[in-house]
Amino acid sequence: MKKKYFSEKIIRIFVEYLGITIGCAIMAISINLFSAPNKIAPGGISGLATVIYYVTKLPIGITMLIFNLPLFILSIKILGKSASTKTLYGTIVLSVFIDYVFESFSFTKDLLLASLFGGIVLGIGLGLVFRFGGTTGGTELAAAIINKIIPQFTIGSILMVIDFIVVIVAGIVFEQPEITLYSVISLYVSIKMLDFIQEGLGYAKAFYIISDYSEEISNQILQELDRGVTALQGQGMYTKEERKVLLVVVHRSQMNKLKEIVHKIDSKAFVILGEVHEVLGEGFKEYIKNS
Repeated sequence: MKKKYFSEKIIRIFVEYLGITIGCAIMAISINLFSAPNKIAPGGISGLATVIYYVTKLPIGITMLIFNLPLFILSIKILGKSASTKTLYGTIVLSVFIDYVFESFSFTKDLLLASLFGGIVLGIGLGLVFRFGGTTGGTELAAAIINKIIPQFTIGSILMVIDFIVVIVAGIVFEQPEITLYSVISLYVSIKMLDFIQEGLGYAKAFYIISDYSEEISNQILQELDRGVTALQGQGMYTKEERKVLLVVVHRSQMNKLKEIVHKIDSKAFVILGEVHEVLGEGFKEYIKNS
């Protein structure tokens, strides 16, 4: 039994890292074939690295690694478990793919096509990385660190500000205002494609979980995802049996991890996944009254 469990775990880990590797490869293709050759900087560390490349000729992958490694080390101290080996792996693999595996050339000189297809391909790659429980560091890690230090600012709002600054800087450095506009298009398309790959167009997901092990599941969610869990009182109308229904709202990048937690504790749990288009409250966004 132990041998079987061990072999299944090895296979699962292999599949996860394979998925992250494929996702990083797709992201590298997007950067090398669409974004970088056309000076499009769709936010994030990759966008900033593209700008630095055209100013200093320092390779994009190396620049991303220079920015990401200190962030990773800092995140271990501040975020603890949220900075995993998968993040470090994704960060290094993406940088290696960009500089040493895929050749950089312009697939198309049309800036609109480059921004659209660059965004689509980038979103597919990042979506795969997220689906297999990884990240590529970058602004997501920076946003998580800032959020931990200044909780008044949500991760989503911090990411938006960082990406906006990067695309503005790109337009200023390249002295081409239209570059900023094309970068915004690419950023928007990549986010939408990421959402699509993550099974839904909302930025957050609501889970309703019905299980005989609701206590164990809620404790694990609180520990691993640092998300609040609400227990609703429910009753099966056929059996008339009362049981708890867990309600959890998570960011899209935490969706697959939550599924994994539930399945690991109770493979027979009944789970309902719903689309959430707006969440007001701790960990998401604050209500702002219109004047």
